[in-house]
Amino acid sequence: MNSTQPHGKFITFEGGEGAGKTTQITRLTERLRERGHNVVTTREPGGAPGADSIRALLVSGATDKWDPISEVLLLYAARREHLNQTIRPALDAGAWVLCDRFADSTLAYQGYGHGVSREFIAQLHAAVVGDDDPDLTLILDMPISVGLGRAHARNTNTKSAEDRFERMGHEFHDRLRAGFLEIAAAAPARYAVIDADDSLDGVAGAVWSAVTRKFADDMADGDE
Repeated sequence: MNSTQPHGKFITFEGGEGAGKTTQITRLTERLRERGHNVVTTREPGGAPGADSIRALLVSGATDKWDPISEVLLLYAARREHLNQTIRPALDAGAWVLCDRFADSTLAYQGYGHGVSREFIAQLHAAVVGDDDPDLTLILDMPISVGLGRAHARNTNTKSAEDRFERMGHEFHDRLRAGFLEIAAAAPARYAVIDADDSLDGVAGAVWSAVTRKFADDMADGDE
């Protein structure tokens, strides 16, 4: 590897259930690769063997199977494996890392949604993530009923059992959406809120605009 290899870019996609993160990650990956960038896509919980094992514990089964603090601990255990095995090596190699959910989901779901102390989450975050926060976080926002309807249709079509959080009550999802918007408002330099209740092309265009604004000096510097 070239010793002058620049550090990569870390972009995370956040939002409620059914917001279309996976589709938009695919679209952004294609556009970045067309410009010669090395792109690594990943997701949470998961993204490394140990983290994938923890994912299986969290995303299926009864909605009340875990105490919310236990959820936070499991998520940060998975996140440590994800960072150490996937994200940090890719960034060190100069890749653009696009991640479907990261630590903001823990703050929104378990903090705002389930009422876990934000100070407790912040302490874990400092110990596990440290200075490796994303460079840009795109929050795909849409009405809760629309997102849950999309998620239900997707899981019906794929026969997926990964619907534990989707089955939590409407009030939970109200708190979740409000949490994401509050998180974004507190740090506008790092976050961009995208109206996900638009056409796929419209959302993709808004995502691309946010990325090119944030990384204007890097967009032409693709890896050869």
